Amino acid sequence: MMTLLSWITAFLLIGATAADQQAKLNHFPENFAVAKQGKDSVSLTCLTTTTGPVTWKHNNDEESDFKDNMSQSGHNLIVRDVEAPLLGEYSCWRDGTKLSSTLLLQETEEEEDINSLLTCRAKSYDCNFSCRWTEGKYRAVRLGIGPDCTNGLPTCHWVSSSGQPDSEGFQFELTHNLSSFGEESTMLEVTAEAIDDDFFFLKKTKKFYLRDIVVPDSPRIVSMKVVQSQLNVSIEPPSSWSTPHSFFALEHEIEYILRDNGETIISSSSLIPKKISKLRARSRDPLVFSTWSQWTPWENWKNSCQCRKKQTSELSPKCLERCKRKMERRRTEQSQNLLK
Repeated sequence: MMTLLSWITAFLLIGATAADQQAKLNHFPENFAVAKQGKDSVSLTCLTTTTGPVTWKHNNDEESDFKDNMSQSGHNLIVRDVEAPLLGEYSCWRDGTKLSSTLLLQETEEEEDINSLLTCRAKSYDCNFSCRWTEGKYRAVRLGIGPDCTNGLPTCHWVSSSGQPDSEGFQFELTHNLSSFGEESTMLEVTAEAIDDDFFFLKKTKKFYLRDIVVPDSPRIVSMKVVQSQLNVSIEPPSSWSTPHSFFALEHEIEYILRDNGETIISSSSLIPKKISKLRARSRDPLVFSTWSQWTPWENWKNSCQCRKKQTSELSPKCLERCKRKMERRRTEQSQNLLK
């Protein structure tokens, strides 16, 4: 076991090399080994096809303070009693040439809720969907789909993060092979592996049905036509939505503001009062009651008061005032023309 002096020395060394190690961890490492909590040792392999003796370095330091925790067997390095100061990069060398490196990690002891770490969304029932990793303390993350990734098999296809996360975390674009037209009976399995600043390793699997993450993009308001005393609003699905639209139907809602009193109303009908100031729309899949899309931007509706075609009693106060001003201007123009 490590003594108090070795712990102090270790943390001083960690402070000196942390920035360099973290700078390198801007992508998920190709070679890594994970030490389980409470496990006595882990074996690291020098990946070389040539023969001959090799030497090992820990964080580029050949003279490690933890020689008592390490022993070499051929090309392999055995690291015992793995604790935080022993984590990091282990590289094997021969004659001044670096042959390979392995990042030694340790399972995290923290209990993390995968639903708070990873959120996924599909814009349609097509084969693509996106996931966002929202926890900022993890510097490298990768995602994989299916049981092969859950079980850590080499046949898993991983999608890895690269560079630094944006303000909302790492964004991933994933694909699946589920049929868009069949009844969904199989859940998607998305496995996440993540490494934090201190080289602790987290692995979690999130399971869900595709229908549960479908959120359409905002629809398109293509036309607004007056039909007697109502306004007929024509709405079409977004371009990203699955086709044919006759099979992948969407329901729409229209939110509008009445011109007279400013009241805000939401309607599922395409026919709404024409005496409105502005409107917007949103959509969802009615078969599974998916999450509503984002609202479209507000669109102003400026319909003429049609003074000549209406009785005075049919005009709103604002329209009545507008018509009076319009008539006064017209009379003034007519009087001026007669004087010429």
